[in-house]
Amino acid sequence: MSINLKQSVKCPKCSQMSDITVWSSITVKDSPDLKSDLLSGKINMFKCPSCENMALMPHPMLYHDEEKRLMISFSPTNDPVLKEQMFQNVKESSSKSGELEKLEGYNLRFITEYNELLEKVLIFDNELNDKVIEVIKLMILSQDVEKSEQRNCRFGKICDDGLEFMIHDFIENQVYTSTVPKSSYDTVYKSLLESGMKPYSFDWEVVDSTYATRLLNGFNNNF
Repeated sequence: MSINLKQSVKCPKCSQMSDITVWSSITVKDSPDLKSDLLSGKINMFKCPSCENMALMPHPMLYHDEEKRLMISFSPTNDPVLKEQMFQNVKESSSKSGELEKLEGYNLRFITEYNELLEKVLIFDNELNDKVIEVIKLMILSQDVEKSEQRNCRFGKICDDGLEFMIHDFIENQVYTSTVPKSSYDTVYKSLLESGMKPYSFDWEVVDSTYATRLLNGFNNNF
C-alpha cells in the first residue's frame, strides 16, 4: 500500500514554516495517480508558499509496480560509504524478513538519486531492461572520451527512430540528444544474455555505470 506522513518544514531560503505530505511508499496498483505525480516531479518536492523556493525532501521511499515486476528502494544520499551501508541494510532486511522469497521474477533496484528513480520507472514502463540501457549510455559517452567525465547521460523516451537519450554537459552547460536504433538495443541485450547477464534479480542490485562497466568487460559491441 502507499504510505505517507505529514511534516512541518522550514524553508531554507526564507525560514517560513509549512506543512508537506511526504510519501515513504508508492504502490502503483493501489495509487496509479501517484505514479503520474512522481514522473511529474511532484512527489516529496517541497515548494515554499511564501517565496516559492523548491527543494527535494531527503526522504527514503519504496516504489512497487506489481505489473512491471519492479521494486525500487530509494534512499537519497551523496555519500558513497553511506550508500553502501544502506544498500547492505536493504539486502539484509529483505533476506531476514522473507520478503526476498516472495519477489521471484522481480527486478529489485537500490538507488540514491531522484532523477535515477524517475529514469528507472521510465525504462521499465517502456518494456526495456535497465542493465542494457546502462551499457548503451556508457557507449554513447565513450564516443567523446575526453568529455565523458563532464557529461551525464539518461534515457529519455522511445521515438520513431529508436531510443532517445539526453546528454547533459555540466561544463558547457548544454543538453544534447542521442538516438540509438532499437536494433542496437536488441543486439546489446542479446550479447549481454550470452555473456551471462540475468534478466531478472535474485537479490537487490545497484544497476548504474559501474555495474555496466563490469558487464562490458564480458563482451564487445559496436553500433
